[in-house]
Amino acid sequence: MEKVCIELENIELSFLDKMVLNIPRLAVHQFDRIGIVGKNGAGKSTLLKLMAGLIQPDQGYVRSFIETGYFDQLNAPTQKDVDYDLRGKLSIPETEIKNFSGGEQTRLKLAQIFSTYYEGLFIDEPTTHLDAEGIQFFIEELTYYYGALILVSHDRYVLDQLVTKIWEVEEGHITEYTGNYSDYVAQKELQKKQQQEQHDKYVKEKTRLMKAADDKMKKAAKVTEANGRISKKETRAKANKMFMTKSKDTSQKNIQRAAKAIEQRVEQLDVVEAPKEEKIIRFHQSHALQLHNKFPIMADRLTLKAGEKLLLKETSFQFPLGKIIAITGKNGSGKTTLLRHILQYGEGITISPKAVIGAYEQMDYQFVADKTVIGLMKENSDYADSKIRSVLHSMGFIGNDLKKNVRNLSGGEAIRLVLCQLFLGRYNVLILDEPTNFLDVFCIEALETFLKGYEGTVLLVSHDRTFVDRVADYIYVIDDQNLRLGN
Repeated sequence: MEKVCIELENIELSFLDKMVLNIPRLAVHQFDRIGIVGKNGAGKSTLLKLMAGLIQPDQGYVRSFIETGYFDQLNAPTQKDVDYDLRGKLSIPETEIKNFSGGEQTRLKLAQIFSTYYEGLFIDEPTTHLDAEGIQFFIEELTYYYGALILVSHDRYVLDQLVTKIWEVEEGHITEYTGNYSDYVAQKELQKKQQQEQHDKYVKEKTRLMKAADDKMKKAAKVTEANGRISKKETRAKANKMFMTKSKDTSQKNIQRAAKAIEQRVEQLDVVEAPKEEKIIRFHQSHALQLHNKFPIMADRLTLKAGEKLLLKETSFQFPLGKIIAITGKNGSGKTTLLRHILQYGEGITISPKAVIGAYEQMDYQFVADKTVIGLMKENSDYADSKIRSVLHSMGFIGNDLKKNVRNLSGGEAIRLVLCQLFLGRYNVLILDEPTNFLDVFCIEALETFLKGYEGTVLLVSHDRTFVDRVADYIYVIDDQNLRLGN
């Protein structure tokens, strides 16, 4: 039996009167490979920090019996030694850290944590900013790792490749599922199917009982009506036969009692709610926004540079109307630069005159308007209130979130609101640069649903392999200073 490496018992951890984690018992064993999933703000990173000893619980205790390493995507790398071979494999530049791109910083931090052997690794969102090559290196480095791995990630492909258990964090509680992310999804779907079957069974039994109770009450009413039709003369004539009337009264009361008993049985049924159905939200465009150019974005022998670095050399392309086009390639190949060049209507680019472009770029978002979430959305959208609320709900804005002042939103909330604005806004072309970064898996899946229901043209850059595979109609690759159609 594998030894216990980390043990949590009777854990309670709150923040501003909200219970963040409530864990009776949880353990990490010697060779566990655990993926932690949950919505933004559910407590995934908090759980990781708790196990790593970086924060302390309000109640309960955490015991660690091993030496562990901790990777935090949000912290900048420090200047310390890195294994020479790893530096080469990860193409880490020989320059000051302040000059590193986001992807290069992530590579350096990974090289640093992999340069020392730890019996346990806590890794929080390691693939943000990494290109496909960097993600593959990360997977290969950990495939044969000899120790306990606890990983928080929104990258479903990475979770499928590396973990054998999923911990789902929801409302402070942890539910464990055996298998990788795909296995977890299959188990959730099975639970959903079983819940639907139980709901159908509950509704059927409730309907049957309610009909039986209604029939009894109708029968009782008929007895009452029959008694009421007996004339006074007949009543006097039958005065000496009191037992007959009494018998009818008793019969009536018995029927009513039987009806009440059935109604009580209905109240005693275990209520089974129907599972929530995720419906594709359709974003229908007004006639004024409809494009008729077969190719709304084109380039003819485009040459593109970043400073002195040549990114694209005499490249031509035609992006088709109403399709989702994904652009992939290594870090530094020119993906973001190309998107910006298109947004700026740069030299060599031809864009339909009727194109109205909405853009999501990699940056920190800060709203300056003094408005509520729902107020801002209504002001900038032609869709009905119900559609706006449905889209916001899909992106995690529920209840009082809709009344929040947009100036007070967290970085993650602001990003989600910007994406909602784009899909509900007055645009017919969307340009999205790494839209899945900093979103939880559930919001990424909501974004996929949005894209499937969007009628406009979408041009996006993403290193999330699963996301691209699920949404893209065409995948282009920037390689060797050329943009070519991938497989």
